[in-house]
Amino acid sequence: MNTLAKYLRWDTVVGVLLIAVFLAGSGTTEGFADTANLSAALNDTAEIALIALPMTLLVVAGQVDLSVASMLGLSSALAGSLWEAGWSFELIVPICLLVGALGGLLNGWLVTRVGLPSLAVTIGTLTLYRGLASVVLGDKAIADFPEAYAQWATYTQTVPGTFVPYPIALFAVLAVVTAVVLHCTAFGRSLYAIGAQEDAAYFAGIRVKRLKLVLFVLAGFVASFAGIVYTLRYGSARADNGLGLELVVIASVLLGGVDFDGGKGTLGGAVAGVLLIGLLNNLLTLNDVSNEIQVIVTGLLLVASVLTPRVVASVSERRQRRAATAAPATA
Repeated sequence: MNTLAKYLRWDTVVGVLLIAVFLAGSGTTEGFADTANLSAALNDTAEIALIALPMTLLVVAGQVDLSVASMLGLSSALAGSLWEAGWSFELIVPICLLVGALGGLLNGWLVTRVGLPSLAVTIGTLTLYRGLASVVLGDKAIADFPEAYAQWATYTQTVPGTFVPYPIALFAVLAVVTAVVLHCTAFGRSLYAIGAQEDAAYFAGIRVKRLKLVLFVLAGFVASFAGIVYTLRYGSARADNGLGLELVVIASVLLGGVDFDGGKGTLGGAVAGVLLIGLLNNLLTLNDVSNEIQVIVTGLLLVASVLTPRVVASVSERRQRRAATAAPATA
């Protein structure tokens, strides 16, 4: 029974669903399994996948950052504004990354030093960073970025011998590093401890505030980098780039089995959630399903990812209670 429960974990179920969607799409939709389409589908998830890595760490620690998409937009707007002003792209990138880290630092400071809940803080900075993006760039759209960088971010250039775009290859490397940190180091174990019981983690000697601050800085940094990738991939810097993307990121992470209350989940499950939503949206697009319906599907997946594990846990707990009460009577 324990072995069966091991293989029926939620993240395993998501992996099975991912395979099922791929097989169903391959059998029903012409061109879905073509390498060119798979390359495009993977690249469409690049920014979501990148931001999902630090978001997974945050949620495991019982925190959340809703401002990541707004930071992506601010990074894009800043890159466009500086490029229009004649700055070199090699200088623009570190400036945008620094701004992202500072934005994450603000979030982390408000959470760890002022003591505000991360949900409330990042709802506020979500609006703040998007407003700053509008101030920086207004309603303009800046294009004509360096061709070499632009091609790197598109699916037309892939890792030699594969159909994997360079942003996804970078994500794969970062995902391996993040998985090792989360599952094989004291840092990762500390995050699980914080998410499971923050007070107990504190009294166990874990520097709770410092670790949470690091996570928010990392989330802002990666969101800013994702903004650069997004800008290059679409060839346009706009203040509204990535609008609403934070919900897809969170849906992917929660769909992968990371508990919103913290303390549970795996990075592999989060990656499977990202790929599942990405492939599903691509399949719907190939079948001429509107963007509005795709948003509805993502919302339903988000609700299911939060509700289903709790229902399963509740049913399992009731069965255990019935078994415990029935055992003395049988004896």
